[in-house]
Order: sequence, then structure tokens, then C-alpha cells
Amino acid sequence: MNSPPSMNSPSPPRPRSTYRHGDLHRALLDAGVELARQGGPDAVVLREATRRAGVVPNAAYRHFESREALLGAVRAEALVAVARAMEAELDTVDPGLDAPALARAGVRAVGTGYLRFAQAETGLFRTAFSRRAETAGANAETGADGGAALERIAVAGCADDADAGPHPFALLGAALDRLVEAGVMPAPRRPGAEYLAWSAVHGMALLVIEGPLRGRPQPEIDALGQRLLDMVEQGL
Repeated sequence: MNSPPSMNSPSPPRPRSTYRHGDLHRALLDAGVELARQGGPDAVVLREATRRAGVVPNAAYRHFESREALLGAVRAEALVAVARAMEAELDTVDPGLDAPALARAGVRAVGTGYLRFAQAETGLFRTAFSRRAETAGANAETGADGGAALERIAVAGCADDADAGPHPFALLGAALDRLVEAGVMPAPRRPGAEYLAWSAVHGMALLVIEGPLRGRPQPEIDALGQRLLDMVEQGL
């Protein structure tokens, strides 16, 4: 027989059928982000988000018509969070460096921020780059233009809100453009370089959070990450 709950145990939130105008959408989204943080994209469930927001399930459908709609909004938030981590790393770059060194440091910073976010916020990282329903038909729609398909998929996470914030793909592209402007990368090598750089760093992130590098000592992971960024920079 289960023991009765302790008098000191927190009570579950009481569902309510009304919510102050403008608050519920944000409350549901915040709940979805927290679910993603704790368990990745599979943990983002509309019913649980409504429970955490303290409302009856039917109230949520005025704001998110389905679990997929909520997940899409959470994915956009997660992508912005990745980009914010990359921006924070960019802010540490010494602005007094000469142009070539500054451009190189910028590329390293966006890569370092990406890798650190993957380790610190694994649930949000997985959610940010989880498969979207429209991804499956991308190649069929674009034929041989795989690059155009990948770019649309890359930016799709923020499509629901043009003012959502920065996007990792855009930050990487800007960093690579600065390499060209500084004379570090020949202009003919610039097209498509973001896909090569991104695939390398993303692959390392996956090896660290769910592959053979998972659980390895942090100094070893950091050193491997910097060696990878050396390879990316030299290869570009």
C-alpha cells in the first residue's frame, strides 16, 4: 500500500481553465523548453506542458494545435539558445587582433561555443537539430540541389518567428565570410564551406554526447575539440 503524501510534499499544480491574456503561450513554451532540456525532443509532450503550466489540456490548443506545433516552437527556442552560446564565445575574442587573426579566432569561437553547448545542454542540443517532418521531402523537392535543401532545413527552426533571434547557421556563415574578407580563405573556396565546417563540428558533438567519447575526461574532450577546429580552419 502506498504511503500517504508527506505534509511537506509539494502539491501538484491545480489546473485552471483561464489564463491572463498573453501569458499562456509563453508559459506553455517555457514548459516545453524545460521538458526538452531534461529529456530531449521526445520529452516534449503537449499534455505534460499543460500540466506544468497549470491549465486544462483543452486550453493549450488555442496556442499549439498539436504536439508537433509545440515541438517546432521549442526547436526554434533551442536553436536560438545554441546561437547565444556561440555569440557568448565570440564575445571573448580579442578585438585588438589583426584582421586575419580575428577572422580565424571567430571561426574557432563559433565552433567552441557549439561544442560547449552540446555538452552543457544536451537535451536542448538534441532538440535543436531533431528531424522536422518536412525534412523527409526536401531532397525530392529540390532534386540535385542538396545544398539548397540543407540550408532551408537549417533555418527552418526559426521560420515560425522571424524575430526569434540569431541562428547557428547564420553565425557560422558570417564567420566564414570574414575569413574571405580578411584574405585568409580564397573566395572560390567559400561556397559550401559552411556545410563542411558544420558537419565536422556537429559530428564531434555527437561523438561526445552519445558516441565513443561520451564520459571521457573533459580535458581530453577539450583538446580533441581544439584539434578538430585546427583541422577545420586549415582545411578551409
